[in-house]
Amino acid sequence: MGMRFDGAARARQGEAVPDRILPAIGYRLLSVLAFTTMGAMIKIAETRGAGLAELLFFRQALALPVVLAAVVLGPRLATLRTQRLPAHILRTVIGLTSMSFMFSAVILLPLAEATTLQFTVPIFATILGAVVLREPTGRHRWGAVIAGFIGVVIVAQPGSGHIPLLGAAVGLTAALMSAMVSILLRHIGKTEPATTTVFYFSVLSLVPLTPLFLMSVGAHDEWTWALLVLIGLTGGIGQIGMTNSLSLAPVAVVVPMDYSGLIWATLYGWVLFSVLPTAWTWVGAPIIVASGLYIVWREHRLRRAVTNVAGE
Repeated sequence: MGMRFDGAARARQGEAVPDRILPAIGYRLLSVLAFTTMGAMIKIAETRGAGLAELLFFRQALALPVVLAAVVLGPRLATLRTQRLPAHILRTVIGLTSMSFMFSAVILLPLAEATTLQFTVPIFATILGAVVLREPTGRHRWGAVIAGFIGVVIVAQPGSGHIPLLGAAVGLTAALMSAMVSILLRHIGKTEPATTTVFYFSVLSLVPLTPLFLMSVGAHDEWTWALLVLIGLTGGIGQIGMTNSLSLAPVAVVVPMDYSGLIWATLYGWVLFSVLPTAWTWVGAPIIVASGLYIVWREHRLRRAVTNVAGE
């Protein structure tokens, strides 16, 4: 892990650091498994009486030791100094809102459908980049956006009762908020190490979550408390895995690994809840995945073209 953070530091100093594709893919796959496992435990804990505030509190509070351990073993505590506290506060507000919607979607929807809707993040990121940041977006990416939303309509089947419309709306809102976070992280990442951003998100989010937790905490059996602890630990592991993957390889390489989450979500849904995705989900999900992959590939290709021109 120390080598990983040393490489990130050298990259920030302008030194060339070769991509480490296989470790990056491994970290990303671990991250996806951890986050999907966390989602399954969220559904179980909620059925055992855990409320949203408790779920969010344990997700952040128990992830903090994992993040601190990664910092101590890697770039050291000195890297936690920051001159961009307002940006971290804004990231925390948007991130907590996104996480609240994401957890709610997991509670309201079958795991596979909740996971599929989260695949629309690249689609929303493209829209936000064009509308808010005025980034140039050609017909190719707009075509992928339209295709992605056709996939969403196929999965949701509005008016059919296939999945709860409230759940679908919450899931899409979660994806929109996640896209906002990803755009904000682009700017923060220009000056801040990824672990610093993760650390401040964990710490600052406990400011509102702690009083909410104390006001809503209930009496649970030992298995429910254990689930809440595991939600935080798996969330922390997922966060570190995702951060490491992005430091070792380009986004276009690691992001496609996210779609393996549908396999785990389907497996957990079948084994733990006796629920399998419907035929419409299997029709719409590949369309959403294909549109997201195309957007990521197109952006990667355009960035390479710009880099090559700048280097000439």
